[in-house]
Amino acid sequence: MTEVETHGVDRIPDAERDASPLDLFRLAFGGANTFSTCVLGAFPILFGLSFWQGLAATLLGVVAGALILCPMAVFGPVNGTNNAVSSSAHLGVHGRVVGSFLSLLTAVAFFSISVWSSGDALVGGAHRLFGLTRGNLSYVVAYALFAGLVLAVCVYGFRFMLFVNKIAVPSASVLFLIGVFAFAGDFDPSYAGVFTDSADAATRSLFWPSFIGAALIVLSNPVSFGAFLGDWSRYIPASTPRRRVIGAAFLSQIATLLPFVFGLGTASIIATKAPQYVDPAAPDFVGGLLAISPGWYFLPVCLLALIGGMATGTTALYGTGLDFSSVFPRLSRVQATLLVGALSIAFIFVGRFGLNLVQSISTFATMIITCTTPWMVVMMLGYWTRRGWYDPEALQVFNRRQRGGRYWFSHGWNWRGMTAWWVAAVIGVLFTNIPGQFVGPLGDLANGVDIGLPLSLVVAAVLFLALLRLFPEPRAVYGPQGARLARTVEVPVPPISGPRALSVPSASLPS
Repeated sequence: MTEVETHGVDRIPDAERDASPLDLFRLAFGGANTFSTCVLGAFPILFGLSFWQGLAATLLGVVAGALILCPMAVFGPVNGTNNAVSSSAHLGVHGRVVGSFLSLLTAVAFFSISVWSSGDALVGGAHRLFGLTRGNLSYVVAYALFAGLVLAVCVYGFRFMLFVNKIAVPSASVLFLIGVFAFAGDFDPSYAGVFTDSADAATRSLFWPSFIGAALIVLSNPVSFGAFLGDWSRYIPASTPRRRVIGAAFLSQIATLLPFVFGLGTASIIATKAPQYVDPAAPDFVGGLLAISPGWYFLPVCLLALIGGMATGTTALYGTGLDFSSVFPRLSRVQATLLVGALSIAFIFVGRFGLNLVQSISTFATMIITCTTPWMVVMMLGYWTRRGWYDPEALQVFNRRQRGGRYWFSHGWNWRGMTAWWVAAVIGVLFTNIPGQFVGPLGDLANGVDIGLPLSLVVAAVLFLALLRLFPEPRAVYGPQGARLARTVEVPVPPISGPRALSVPSASLPS
């Protein structure tokens, strides 16, 4: 555990794959069973919904997000590498950088959320317990120390991260359950929000945009793991039944209803007892939580912030450092992790002290899922049409600075998958509508309802399958059983050439 991990995105040898679907559950749930998820859970209240309306939006977001996410877990056991590398099969040897870029944005966003929320809770709790001054210097020190701890765990690698989550998952769950008793006396499920019968017409017209917007903020949490699941599932043996791997990923997100509902319930209490903390102009969920907490719960809040934030930060940062070590081969996994961590820390300070924090989080998270979800659709449909068959050596061509192989397509780009992804992502952004924050050029065509994500999902699926039919891929990229719902064409496969090239041309490998 205390040895620095040496593996990059190279295929994990079968002898070293000793993780289980339960370990995947621990990592995925532990990365979301945190204080930062509570912050996301408070957004339905910040958007003006009642408790029950917010609960419906939360359930919709979690379940839909879990269904979108869970198939992404299968690539790790099949290929023994991360999901960005696996995407080479569908976007091309060079096109896999799309996944690396999306994972970077996701890591920066959710690493920042974990450091912001945990740092604020630690400073606020220390202020209430010990009288620590809540000045900028206190926040700077808290953020820097917390980010440093997360970086240290990521540098050690997968085993240390798994150890942290084995502690974090039960500990955070217990602290959340203790919080249920702490706030039970103040909780009123009849909190009505702003969309009441007495609200004016202009306010009522914002209900559906606010409801969909809140659900999308919740959905961004499970979808954010899409680029990272392979980082952890690659240590699961390839012989593990796929349904167990998919089930572990799905249940890990359903379990996050614990922190989501905790955030929703406490936000409704804050809106009633300390409404200044949910002012849309300057919301402060952490400050509000501390304001309504009984004195004996300050220490558990601090522990929850520390333990949960470590889990979220490490799961977000580890995978991106891992992947960028292959995008920039001069950097080792450790060096790439430190570089991405430094960039994320810079973003944290700019976002905390120079921008509107809540607006930055919600806008950034929505943009991420709008661009990431079509990429996931291409990956999942590609897996289905390929019947789950891949060539592990051809997937590593980019990482080894080679050329050729089954996934070379057109100079390293599979324009079918690339086109389906970028067209769907652009359409999604054009139709995005986040009330009061970001409205795409076509965002008002659905009466203010954000239909960007559903459109991007449908466009990516229809366009990718249509392109596979109209412009067949080489027969060599499909397995022995052939293609499913796609046409193929017999074309020669360029041999792999360059450093560490195979002694046998890729075209002559068994198909």
